[in-house]
Amino acid sequence: MPEEIIRTLSVDGVRYGYRVLPHDSGSGAPATEPALVLGGALQGMYGWPQMDDHLGPATDVVTADLPGMGSADPLPPGPSADILRRAVLQIADDLGAPRLNLFGFSYGTAIAFGFAQRHPERVARLALGGVPVHIDESQVECWERAREVLAGGDREGFAAMAADALMCLDTERTVHRRELARRYVRRSFLHALTHSPHATNSLYRALADRPDFSGGLSGVPALVFAGEHDTVTSPERQREFAATIEGSRFLTVPESDHWVVLERAFEVAELVSRFFTDTATEAVTETEGPRVGAPVSLPRQAGAPVGRT
Repeated sequence: MPEEIIRTLSVDGVRYGYRVLPHDSGSGAPATEPALVLGGALQGMYGWPQMDDHLGPATDVVTADLPGMGSADPLPPGPSADILRRAVLQIADDLGAPRLNLFGFSYGTAIAFGFAQRHPERVARLALGGVPVHIDESQVECWERAREVLAGGDREGFAAMAADALMCLDTERTVHRRELARRYVRRSFLHALTHSPHATNSLYRALADRPDFSGGLSGVPALVFAGEHDTVTSPERQREFAATIEGSRFLTVPESDHWVVLERAFEVAELVSRFFTDTATEAVTETEGPRVGAPVSLPRQAGAPVGRT
C-alpha cells in the first residue's frame, strides 16, 4: 500500500492540513476522482480507516484537519462557513484535482453541501450522511445544559451527555451495536477535550453555528443517507432535504441512528465507494430505488464490523 502524504496549508493565516492515501498506481489508473471525506466537529484526518479500505483501491483518499479541527489552528471569531469552504477549495487546488468526490457526515455535510453549491464545477459526486437539517428546541436545550456542564469543568459528564444526545436510546428500536458505539463516542469526546487545546471552542462553534441547507443544488450527482432511527434529524426531514437536490437519491440504513458510520461502518463505506465509482448500488441496497429523494433501504445484516470515525 502506498505511503500516506501529509500537507499543510493556511487560509486567512489559519494553519490546517490534509492527508492523502494515494491510489496504488500498480493496480492501474484510478477509477474515479479523488475522494475527500469531511466528518464531525471533532473528527480529524485519521478517523476514516473504513474509507481507506473501500476507496483506496479505486482512487486517492483524502481526509483533513480543517480549521478548528484536530491538529489545525482554531477558527477566528465570527462565522466560519466561508473559511471552511475556502479551505476545501485550497485542498482541491493543492491536489491539482479539477474535481473531487465529496463525502460529508454530520457537521461535515454543511461544509460539503455549501462547497458544492458555490463550486459545482469542482464536485464530481456528493455523498451526505446524517444531515442535521433540522434541530428542534428540545435538542437545543439539551446541548445548552451540556455546555453548562462543560463550562463547569466536568468533561466526563459532558462527554456522556453529548454522546447520548446524538444517539437513539429507545430500547424498543433496534440499533446495531448501540452500546459499543455509545462507549466509543463518549471516549472520543473525552479524548478530544483532554488532548486538543481548542476542542472546547470547536464544540461551542459547532453547536452555535446553525448550518444552512437551503437553496437547493443542481448539476451534481448526489446521494443522501440517514440511519433509520436518527434522533438528531429524522430520516423524513433528511429525505425532504434530499429532494431539494436535483436528481438525488435518498437511502435509509436500517438498525442505526445518527452514528450510522459507526454502527453500520462496512455498509456505509461500501455504499459511498459504489456511488463514487458509479458501480451499481443495488448490490448494496437490494434495489435501484426511485429517484429524487424517495426512500429505499439497505438490507439488514447482523455482525457487520464497526469502524472508527
